[in-house]
Amino acid sequence: MEAQNKTPQQVLDVMLKQDAFSKWMGLQVDKVGLGYCKLHYYVKDEMLNGFLNIHGGILFSAADSAFAFACNSHGIFAVALDVTISFTRPAKAGDLLTVEATEIYVGKKTGIYDIKTTNEKGELVAVFKGTAYRTSTKV
Repeated sequence: MEAQNKTPQQVLDVMLKQDAFSKWMGLQVDKVGLGYCKLHYYVKDEMLNGFLNIHGGILFSAADSAFAFACNSHGIFAVALDVTISFTRPAKAGDLLTVEATEIYVGKKTGIYDIKTTNEKGELVAVFKGTAYRTSTKV
């Protein structure tokens, strides 16, 4: 593995400095490490769909942010190459959701990540799988 110049926390700080969308969503990062990120957020009224459940795009976006924080944590600029999401249960306004991104493979040019969203009861709300392309640029 190549030497890194920045710690995972330093990379996260660089990313969050300009990440207005994650701020708007109210994402709070609890922990970041090499290939790992855990964050949480509360479901707001403006995140609901017409059936008063969390909009799938919100679940996707929060998981995508955790994915980005985890796959860039090595200090190498990485972008999403392929992602999928499965929704397992609804969430409502006021629910606390936790998103945990775990690296399951990292190579020279790609990385694979498993991202799970759970509610405050520990029930699975969504499963997101992401493949990242690792560029040759340092963060």
